[in-house]
Amino acid sequence: MRNAPTILHLDMDAFYASAEQASKPSLRGKAVIVGGLGPRGVVATASYEARVFGVRSAMPMGQARRLAPNAAYLVPRFGFYRSISEQVMGLLHSLSPLVEPLSLDEAFVDLEAGEAAWDEASARLVGEKLRADIRAGTGLTGSVGLAASKMLAKIASEEAKPDGLVLIDPGTERAMLGPMPVRILPGVGPATGDHLRRAGITTVDELAEAGEDELVRLVGKAHGHALYAMALARDDRPVVAEREAKSVSVEDTYDVDIHDRLRVGMEVQRLADRCVRRLRGAGLSGRTIVLKVRRYDFSTLTRSETLRGPTDDPGVVREAAARLLESVDTTGGVRLLGVGVSGLADYTQEDLFAQAAGVGVSEEADAEHSVEEGKESAEEAHAGGGERRWAAGHDVRHAEFGHGWVQGSGLGRVTVRFETPQSEVGRVRTFRVDDPELEPAEPLPLVPGRPGAAMDGVRA
Repeated sequence: MRNAPTILHLDMDAFYASAEQASKPSLRGKAVIVGGLGPRGVVATASYEARVFGVRSAMPMGQARRLAPNAAYLVPRFGFYRSISEQVMGLLHSLSPLVEPLSLDEAFVDLEAGEAAWDEASARLVGEKLRADIRAGTGLTGSVGLAASKMLAKIASEEAKPDGLVLIDPGTERAMLGPMPVRILPGVGPATGDHLRRAGITTVDELAEAGEDELVRLVGKAHGHALYAMALARDDRPVVAEREAKSVSVEDTYDVDIHDRLRVGMEVQRLADRCVRRLRGAGLSGRTIVLKVRRYDFSTLTRSETLRGPTDDPGVVREAAARLLESVDTTGGVRLLGVGVSGLADYTQEDLFAQAAGVGVSEEADAEHSVEEGKESAEEAHAGGGERRWAAGHDVRHAEFGHGWVQGSGLGRVTVRFETPQSEVGRVRTFRVDDPELEPAEPLPLVPGRPGAAMDGVRA
């Protein structure tokens, strides 16, 4: 560990929900919950106003609705969030060449590497300026942790939430960590926490007192050694600028189990096309095709096939996914399907796959999946016909009333609130879902003059 608090951890505050509140004047100060709105949807992010009711990330959406029935429930707009993330990451890269993104809204920065800070005073100045620059550039807030290691910087940013800065002085780490619950440490989830609690260990001080040998006995060699080191505030992990993508994948959870084998096959083909779009967007190709199937009884099966060389050909990926599906029993129904590509490379060997020559993504599939996550468009084709569907929270434009967002839809009607990030609270109007004057629209920037949405990313 270093002798100065020059590792910075930034975590944007309730990122998705805060972005929605900033873009929709009528939702500011209100409970906002972003996630999948179907019966099996989960909460992606809840605003701080929603957290008062007990709503948390990863909670089933049905439970969230019971806790906060009057909250605004919105479908994610990942392209919009990604555009904001790019602005924030740009600010981080201006501080140092060593920036390690963890997600769209979270990253480590090595301030020493960029000579932006060298002691406590300079680190604090950098952290406060960063928070001010984020607010000025995006209208959102982020919490900053500063410490001599990554583990401590992340803990500090958690303590700083929301919209704050916490700096841990070198030499004070053990005293600060000691009374904290063991769950504060990275890698200590509910299962490990319960296991330690049954052994009488609930705080970091008690972890250290237990000793390394006892922790190895309780949780295994690798985890035990790591836990003991963390309890002593030891963490020498460097900030890594490039996190290599290990795979590119997409998956869908269905509101109603799919029983029709033909429909399952069509969904797998659709997911394969969508996966290839991400693969190509990242300039990658891959050798191993992976199919994931979660059945009606929650059992999850994965099948994989490794090709002779890397490819980004949609026909090849579709054919491989179809072959993998042949070995899976879908009797009883399917609740989730996924297609992924691993063994990534930055080149392709198309000549190895002549059987797929001339096969590409159809115009219909291209149009259907050109939006974020393949299903986040404000307008989708209904599974059984041509009726337009409008996703709650997504942007629209009306020929007469201008820019707005979808508050809800059903029974052939769609309700729209017409407002923009810079306007007053807007008026609500209702239209037929097929109103020719109502069209999907791109999100407006939170701050005038800022860039718009960006493309899909890959998982690392």
